[in-house]
Amino acid sequence: MPVSQRPVIGINMDLVPASKTAASYVRLAAGYFDSVYNAGGLPILIPPLNKENELDAILDRVDGVVLCGGPDLDPRRMNMPMHSSVMPMSVRREDNDRILVRRIFEREIPVLGIGVGMQQINVHCGGTLFTHLPEDMPKAMPHYDPSGGPHRHLVLLEPNTTIDEIYGGGEIRINSSHHQAVKTVGKGLRVGAKSPDEVIESIETTDSDWFCVGVQWHPESDTASALDMQLFECFTQAAGRQAPALKLAA
Repeated sequence: MPVSQRPVIGINMDLVPASKTAASYVRLAAGYFDSVYNAGGLPILIPPLNKENELDAILDRVDGVVLCGGPDLDPRRMNMPMHSSVMPMSVRREDNDRILVRRIFEREIPVLGIGVGMQQINVHCGGTLFTHLPEDMPKAMPHYDPSGGPHRHLVLLEPNTTIDEIYGGGEIRINSSHHQAVKTVGKGLRVGAKSPDEVIESIETTDSDWFCVGVQWHPESDTASALDMQLFECFTQAAGRQAPALKLAA
């Protein structure tokens, strides 16, 4: 596909704060931009500028946004107590992403939230999170491998949802590496998939004219299944279709 015909897809990045021995830097797993490119998009990286005007200038130039995974959201910013299991993302990234998600929603830019990116979508819409599944839902199945190795489990797709249409319906097996999860779904969103223990694994907008999907698993990872590429392809195609309308609105 010629570069000029590829929808431009922005991807945010994680930020590692400076330490006594190293400067602050940004990071992003290569699977994100590789998956966007292989799905027909042209990936560009969105740095955590934490400046609304500059983020708007970037959003003027993209047709869709992928919200990447990363460390936890700080529960104290959601009026919840801190927990020893929480490894919060940098303040600068969380501040930046709050602006970014708000502007994505105001513009209705096609968006795919992955991991904590899905949780950011839910929190923006007024939803809540479980801080630590092993304690908040003690009867839940394991959702991560404590040793850091790959972990997979079953997910049940909700009928007549976008995610159900993308994956072909029924049930799928996904990779899993999270200890937090959506508790209550935010306004304007619905559940797209759950694991058999009722943990919410995907959410999406109820607006049929807008691609806004979040998944708790990692379709960009080396441990993803072949079906996961369909998620990037459908997202990129939606960004391409909506691009003319976004340009006219801008």
